[in-house]
Amino acid sequence: MAEGKLGNILKNWQAPEAPGIKELSGRYARLVRLSAADHAAHLFRAYDGHDHIWDYLPYGPFNSSAQYFRFVSELASQPDPYFVAIQNKQTGQYLGVQSYLRIDPNAGSIELGHICLSPAAQRTPVSTEAFFLMIQWAFENGYRRFEWKCDALNMPSRRAAQRLGLSYEGIFRQATVVKGRNRDTAWFAAIDGEWPALKEAFNAWLSPTNFDTNGQQKESLRNLTRLVLAQSDPMQER
Repeated sequence: MAEGKLGNILKNWQAPEAPGIKELSGRYARLVRLSAADHAAHLFRAYDGHDHIWDYLPYGPFNSSAQYFRFVSELASQPDPYFVAIQNKQTGQYLGVQSYLRIDPNAGSIELGHICLSPAAQRTPVSTEAFFLMIQWAFENGYRRFEWKCDALNMPSRRAAQRLGLSYEGIFRQATVVKGRNRDTAWFAAIDGEWPALKEAFNAWLSPTNFDTNGQQKESLRNLTRLVLAQSDPMQER
């Protein structure tokens, strides 16, 4: 049998700590540990009337604020997934949630998921900075791999992953069943060696100088992160 090659030795490798975030704050967004008492009512109002935001999530929509409160109560104390609420720093409004999940310190791997943004947060600096803060925390606290997975039919999520500089890694066919429907799962990830370039791209995009007086971006984040991608999503190249 031919002798195989082994992976590189990770010198001075130490497993990072699991998330224990109380608050992450940037220029546009503030992230705090999700609390039913503090956030559920605000979030329910932000989501109300927009049932489509739950289409690709394994739960929702919710019929009442009481039902959503009970749901958040169950989530808020879990270590994995580890949920945060997203606040617009300018208005003070809570506009969505997201979480770390599949947290594996021994492998240095962590995922961002359970993303549920109200329409008021979508396609804004608030949501982009909220993603950035979570990615930054992970890499700067010793994680080696940052993952993003979504339903393969969820093209907005696939575009968002590539915009954030997360490389396409393929499709897991018939990966799971969600709400009685088949789900193929698209995988994206960034690794720690890519983080310095990604951080520079995010900082350039989030800078106030990148927006005109009407709040329109001058340079797209996709253009800034494009060169970091190890592989592009073929569905977006058509």
